[in-house]
Amino acid sequence: MQPGLGFGVFHEPVLLAEVLRFLEPRVGKVIVDATVGTGGHAEALLAQGARVIGIDQDPQSLELATERLRGFGERFQPVRGNFRNLRDLLHSLGVDEVHGVLFDLGLSSLHLSQAERGFSFQHEGPLDMRMDPDNPVTAADLVNGLSEHELVRILREYGEERYAERIARAIVRSRPLRTTGELARLVARCYPPGNYRIHPATRTFQALRIAVNDELSALREALPQAVDLLAPGGVLCVIAFHSLEDRIVKRFLREEARAGRVALLTKKPVRPTKEEVARNPRARSARLRAAQVPEVPAR
Repeated sequence: MQPGLGFGVFHEPVLLAEVLRFLEPRVGKVIVDATVGTGGHAEALLAQGARVIGIDQDPQSLELATERLRGFGERFQPVRGNFRNLRDLLHSLGVDEVHGVLFDLGLSSLHLSQAERGFSFQHEGPLDMRMDPDNPVTAADLVNGLSEHELVRILREYGEERYAERIARAIVRSRPLRTTGELARLVARCYPPGNYRIHPATRTFQALRIAVNDELSALREALPQAVDLLAPGGVLCVIAFHSLEDRIVKRFLREEARAGRVALLTKKPVRPTKEEVARNPRARSARLRAAQVPEVPAR
């Protein structure tokens, strides 16, 4: 394990009881955790007897998960890659069919706790935001290289930021921007005075992170592959943390249900209980949707 990586970065998996209820892990089942992170959900799935294939594009996360789950032996199989390549990643293992697929689309504590990763405006660090360190594009590249018009588009489309034009204009005037703190302070100055429920920079950081990692396109590409890989009776679970992701999942599952390829297990998204939010504030915005491939294929 690399220096500085420790078990303090493990976070409590969100909506764990609900994930277990839908996926029903047991001996003989193969479940893909397509966003394994540091292994919280995977650990619970393995503990109930399932075999888990854990995918992550972040080598640090995958290293931590592998160390954490070492006691489960060959029942845990770590795979580095982007879930947009889900089919190819599984085929490379000789796997053509699985019994469950889980996507937990939230940022992990590992990403937020390491200032050098640049995901959090609460820590001074470089404007990076790459989940895959081999990705050649950083947040600094976008902030300092894109036109004002393109910055407005990203802030509006990926951050739903009401002050997108004001922020983009300020960014262009203040370039170069190098650190998370510089950007967060600039965004805060673009907001009218007041007390805000979330930090003014939250939506800007979300928008840039989504753009850097091409997250929404990856999700759109991965969902159909997940359904195709599911055995009859197999279940897809997706946990989203903001409306952009949840909207993609909702529309996809509705279209699949209309076509008879899945049956919806959640007519409305499952939200965490008050008790879970009190115990784990990170769960506050989580929304889980689930669907099942029919036992008998639709004609």
